[in-house]
Amino acid sequence: MTEEHQTLALLLFSAFVAVTLGITTWVSRNRRGSAEEFYAGGRLFSPMENGFAIAGDYMSAASFLGVTGLIALFGYDGLLYVVGFLVAWLVVLFLVAELVRNCGRFTMADVVAARMRERPVRIAAGTSSVTVSVLYLVAQMVGAGSLVALLLGGTSDAAQDWTVIGVGALMVIYVSLGGMRATTWIQIVKAVLLLGGTVVLTALVLVRFHGDVDRLLLTAAERSGHGAAFLAPGLKYGGDWTARFDFISLGLALVLGTAGLPHILSRFYTVPTARAARRSVVWAIGLIGGFYLMTIVLGFGAAAILGPDAVRGSNAAGNTAVPLLALDLGGGAGSTGGTVLFAIVAAVAFATILAVVAGITLASSASVAHDLYASLRRRRGKPRSEVAVARVAAVGVGVVAIALGLLARDLNVAFLVGLAFAVAASANLPVLLYSLFWRGFTTRGAVWAVYGGLIPAVVLVVLSPVVSGSPDSLFPGVDLQYFPLQNPGLVSIPLGFLAGWLGTVTSTEVPDEAKHAETEVRSLTGAGAA
Repeated sequence: MTEEHQTLALLLFSAFVAVTLGITTWVSRNRRGSAEEFYAGGRLFSPMENGFAIAGDYMSAASFLGVTGLIALFGYDGLLYVVGFLVAWLVVLFLVAELVRNCGRFTMADVVAARMRERPVRIAAGTSSVTVSVLYLVAQMVGAGSLVALLLGGTSDAAQDWTVIGVGALMVIYVSLGGMRATTWIQIVKAVLLLGGTVVLTALVLVRFHGDVDRLLLTAAERSGHGAAFLAPGLKYGGDWTARFDFISLGLALVLGTAGLPHILSRFYTVPTARAARRSVVWAIGLIGGFYLMTIVLGFGAAAILGPDAVRGSNAAGNTAVPLLALDLGGGAGSTGGTVLFAIVAAVAFATILAVVAGITLASSASVAHDLYASLRRRRGKPRSEVAVARVAAVGVGVVAIALGLLARDLNVAFLVGLAFAVAASANLPVLLYSLFWRGFTTRGAVWAVYGGLIPAVVLVVLSPVVSGSPDSLFPGVDLQYFPLQNPGLVSIPLGFLAGWLGTVTSTEVPDEAKHAETEVRSLTGAGAA
């Protein structure tokens, strides 16, 4: 990229970072220091504000960079990510949002522990939440590395490495100083910027093709080198039965995983009532739905205008399709319009990454402090403040995410998020649904449901082509590939539900009918909710 690209984009990066750090500093001076303030922002946000924040939390680098790149490279099969990401919100709206807001205080473990023995349930749920959060964080780190490496004129390892480290440092600052209130406002600002940037790019793509969507699709198919196959199922997931099962596995993970993502569940506690939580989700569905419809146009636009070879030449996984598309739409390399549009899109994408990693880090640090620390600490002596532990945990989570982000920098960010969704659907969703809807559910069932989904999901990822056994693996020189699918959801999600059922029916514990009745009334009416 030219020096003008670099200078302008870096100025916009710096402006966004300065604004968000200003928000964080202002919030840190006005906070009360309570756990409710740090974890839930004092529960003061309106449904519209929280809806924008949820959208900002969900529309991640995987959506803006990864999904668009996959559509540009694989056409119809890349579009399937859009369908999965969006349909998942119906599960959240009808099964989770209102009930979780009524039953919990800060984390998913609060919902499960309401009618179980707290210690083993909180340890299991906290472990699962941190695992999912770290996997999700890695995807954002990889997106940041790809973006800034492109901006700085190449794909050098050093540029990507320092970008990952810088993003990790910023997210720790946001969370440790500002807590949920600062994180929420950062996500709202980011959602507005991202939606505005996406609207502009979509309009420019449609103008390029004079509003003729058919012409856009036919040009994309022609330039793809695959012809009509580019617009039909099977280019990525239809080669053989392994690829087809991989698609089913991915679909299950995307549709069911959102309802188990810790940073999404924690957003329902930032509003004052369950009705507000439900209205937040309605706002979020509208914003997210519009955004994903536009990413379809951008993906096929990148294929039609740039061509898959140019997208793949910049980044093999397709993560830089949107910035390159912006450069072309603005007038091409060297033009003032191209420079400005490229810089704006790069800055918006960077803002997207910073806002999402702040939300995920906050959710994982809350799980460490509120669930793991509170359950494992010794009872004697003066315990440390949960909020203080959460701030330390944010640093630890940041370090782990940075290390894994450096390792996985060549993988597609949407694909990495698919793994996080698979673990969330395998470990978190079964225990959540059983706790809310099964009267006979027991503590053993809860613990088995979490570990029965979490351990197989993680083990199957380790034994899959993602980690070893193929040229695109994390460790291409090693071959530990014993599981053929890239996404473990098809196997690990049923195992999570099965383990929860098996643990319950083999348990000698008598289910507490009174606690279940209390939880049921609270979940449906909000009576006694925090």
